[in-house]
Amino acid sequence: MGITEFIAAWGTKVVETMGYPGVFLLMLIESMIPPVPSEAIMPFVGFLIAEGTMSAPLAIGIATLGSLAGALAFYTLGYLGGRPLVARYGRILHLDERALDKAEAFFRRRGAVTILVGRFVPVVRPLISILAGMSRMRLADFCLYTVLGAGAWNAILAGCGIALRQNWEIVMRYSKWLDLLVLAAVVGLLAFLVIRHLRRRRRPEGGGL
Repeated sequence: MGITEFIAAWGTKVVETMGYPGVFLLMLIESMIPPVPSEAIMPFVGFLIAEGTMSAPLAIGIATLGSLAGALAFYTLGYLGGRPLVARYGRILHLDERALDKAEAFFRRRGAVTILVGRFVPVVRPLISILAGMSRMRLADFCLYTVLGAGAWNAILAGCGIALRQNWEIVMRYSKWLDLLVLAAVVGLLAFLVIRHLRRRRRPEGGGL
């Protein structure tokens, strides 16, 4: 069983047992922990909507509130911890002061678009929320763009579940491809960081020649 398939099986059990509170809980976790993809949760919610077990507006609304709650947790972390927090833990990803300056400047110029697009990319969601808090983005704007982005993505995924209806097993069948994409993204990121780190270590040596 692949990672996505396992998470999907666990998520469907939570939703079946807890109903709407389960949807809220899973989407809150999903917006804070990258390995938990909304793609493994919301299509099943759409399936329940198609079966008449759940209301579409209520289910999508609650899912979006869960996404917002998780995003607000990381926004608060960035707002209270600020640049020192991001700079300290950014070293793990080799984010120096110059990189943080560029990221903060870019976010202040394109914060709204970044949040909207970022809601469609699982791995970067927590980082975007932290940068929004660090950049002191207006809370009302952050909430608005998060709700718009998350709401649109949740509705699309739920729509896929509604379209699949009883063919829900199709999601399980192709979930392995999502696993491979996530794995490829992680491997690519690690390779980039390693290469970047090695190049930085070699620069002083080359400068002395």
